[in-house]
Amino acid sequence: MYCRNVCCYRWSSEERIDGKTVIITGANTGIGKETARDLARRGARIVMACRDLERAEEARTDIMEDTGNENVVIRKLDLSDTKSIRAFAELINKEEKQVNILINNAGVMMCPYSKTADGFELQLGVNHLGHFLLTYLLLDLIKRSAPARIVVVASVAHTWTGLRLDDINSERSYDTMKAYGQSKLANVLFARSLAKQLQDTGVSVFSLHPGVVQSDLWRHQHQCIQVAVKIFRIFTKTTLEGAQTTIYCAVESGLESQTGGYFSDCAPARCSRAASNDEMAQKLWEISCNMLGITWQ
Repeated sequence: MYCRNVCCYRWSSEERIDGKTVIITGANTGIGKETARDLARRGARIVMACRDLERAEEARTDIMEDTGNENVVIRKLDLSDTKSIRAFAELINKEEKQVNILINNAGVMMCPYSKTADGFELQLGVNHLGHFLLTYLLLDLIKRSAPARIVVVASVAHTWTGLRLDDINSERSYDTMKAYGQSKLANVLFARSLAKQLQDTGVSVFSLHPGVVQSDLWRHQHQCIQVAVKIFRIFTKTTLEGAQTTIYCAVESGLESQTGGYFSDCAPARCSRAASNDEMAQKLWEISCNMLGITWQ
C-alpha cells in the first residue's frame, strides 16, 4: 500500500529479507541511510559503502540501536576514485558470500565544475561511471547470489537534457544543471542496458526517481534556491519518504517481469524518450567502458 498524498508518502509492506546481503552506496546520510534503516529492520545484512567513515559510524550506530539488527557493517568507498572502487570490490568479493541487493544510491548534485581522481567530470564520474564500474566488479558475485536485484537511484532530472556524446566529460563547456541531468539520464540508460545483459540470469535491474527530497544534495545550491526549497517544503519529501521507492524496488515481490523499468512513487513511471533510446544506451555503454578501461560485453 502506498499513500499518494504529498504529506504522507509511505509504502507499507511486511516483506522480510532475512539472510540477504545488501550493499548501499552513500548509506550514511539522506535516503541512503533511511533505506539502510528499513532494510536492516527487515532482517538483512547491511553493507554501508561510504566515503566519510566518521559519519558512517554515527549512522551505523543509529541504525543498529533503532532496528536491533547488529549485522550492519561499514566499508570504505569513494566513487570519485576508481582505485577506491576497485579496493572496495576486491574486499567485498573476498569477504561476502553473497550480494543479493546492490543499491547504487550515492551521488552529487549540481556542484561547481571539478574532476574525479581519474579526470572525469565529477557528476558523471560519481553518479554514473563510479556505479558502472562498481556494478561491473561485483556482478559475478551478484549473479551467483541470484535471485538478486540491482537498484539505481536516478532522478526526473534525466528529462532535463540529452547525452552530449561529443563532450560527455564537459571539457568544452559546463552547465551544472545539464551535467547533473546527463548523469541521471546515464543512470536510467545504464539500468535499461544492464537489464538486457542480465536476461535469464535471475538478476533484475530497476532505476527510479525518489522525488524532490530534503537532503544534503542541495548543499551546493545558491542560498536563494535553498530558501525557495524551505518555502515550498510542502511539495518536497523527507528523506524517509524519498527512500520509499528505493525500498519498494529492492524488496517488492513480483517485480522481476519489469526488469529494466523506471519507477516513481512506488509504481512504474514513464521516462523520457532519450532514456528509452536503445541505440543511445549502447553508445553510452561503449563510451563508459572506454573511459573506465574495461571490457564488458
